[in-house]
Amino acid sequence: MKVSVDPDRCYGSGECAYRAPSVFTEVDGFGTVLPGREQTGDEPEVREAAEHCPSQAIRLT
Repeated sequence: MKVSVDPDRCYGSGECAYRAPSVFTEVDGFGTVLPGREQTGDEPEVREAAEHCPSQAIRLT
């Protein structure tokens, strides 16, 4: 499963980087997926980050 962050929806709460720091980081104040970690959507902490994202910017496809 692929994980991504919609930059148009993200407002930089940092919730994703807090819940799954091995997958997400902040760049210029907005959440993003770390390079090489795009295929980690099946990991429990990534699912938790997606569920708790206040702007619902995390996509699991």
